[in-house]
Amino acid sequence: MKSFTRKEILRLLGFIGVSTVLGSVASKFQGIKSSVDKSFKDNPVIEKERLPDSGPWPTKDPFLFCVHHNDHYPKGNSSLGPIETLQGRDIGQDFSNKNGWSMYHGHKIPGFPRHPHRGFETVTVVREGLIDHADSLGSAARYGNGDVQWLTAGDGIQHAEMFPLFNKTKSNPMSFFQIWLNLPASRKRVKPNFTMFWADSVPIINVQDSSGKLSTITLISGRYGQNHSPKPPADSWAAKKDSDVAIWNIKLSSGATWVMPKTNKATVRSLYLINSGDIILNSERISGKSKVEIKSDIDIKIKDLGQGMELLLLQGRPISEPVSKHGPFVMNSQSEIREAYHDYQKTQFGGWNWDSDAPVHGSDPKRFAKYINGETEYPG
Repeated sequence: MKSFTRKEILRLLGFIGVSTVLGSVASKFQGIKSSVDKSFKDNPVIEKERLPDSGPWPTKDPFLFCVHHNDHYPKGNSSLGPIETLQGRDIGQDFSNKNGWSMYHGHKIPGFPRHPHRGFETVTVVREGLIDHADSLGSAARYGNGDVQWLTAGDGIQHAEMFPLFNKTKSNPMSFFQIWLNLPASRKRVKPNFTMFWADSVPIINVQDSSGKLSTITLISGRYGQNHSPKPPADSWAAKKDSDVAIWNIKLSSGATWVMPKTNKATVRSLYLINSGDIILNSERISGKSKVEIKSDIDIKIKDLGQGMELLLLQGRPISEPVSKHGPFVMNSQSEIREAYHDYQKTQFGGWNWDSDAPVHGSDPKRFAKYINGETEYPG
């Protein structure tokens, strides 16, 4: 069956030095030691390709999808939408990036009104801005500015993710990654749920090279030295000890050198160069705004050659099962896809008890999460 972009889916329905860990996860200096191949002569690049100017980035098993939404929204109005006119936009399908921002599938407030999923997980990493979550289980959240939402669609869920614009006196920038991580066949029909990793629980490791230049590694998933990310949901592929799943957001300051430590040979590593500029991987020069599949069983020295580079690492041992994708569903066969559509039409995956297909949670920007069990959680 045809593969779909996210737009189409929603239409269908130096050296390692001293490191510090920021946030509540640790409060002291901690040295990181690794077994480093000091020669760095091996070419680490398996393949490379340019990233598209817009839309989803290419991924490898166990990942299904990755997109970087980077919108420079204007001032907000009294309804938490953009103060600027929406004329000239294809409202409901606005991926135009006109004036530096899009409404996506939102009509008054930008974002993605309710839509279903089954058979995989979404990991939403919000670097700047706030997102309002609502789902068919009755759960809700407002998260952002360093928070991560990990949603296990499992047997089926409807959800909405909207982008309220709270600031009425200046612009409302929004930047986040949404990553789809596959579930193995044995976990595709588990109960749906979502987990919040609040910003102060996500480790940020500072590493200085021999010249004192800084790199930072944010651990959304995986381990770096003795530092561990928050635990992924129990049903996730990332929860398996031998899955070797890692999601790291890496920032190299201008001219900084950082060594990515080796891992298991069976692991697939995709490194995304987010901004323009060049870096060197061991001896290979790579231009920005590209994706590089790199060897996983060698240490790789990464050297920035410009004004700093931001990287996203998606890493994991492949699930190596058949993948059948159609619209918002990812299963192992076409018959399971047909079953998913039938189940959704019959049950609506729990229905929708919200007043709107695009709910937002009031004008107070306070972050929170209300879970399926009725518990409400606040960060900090």
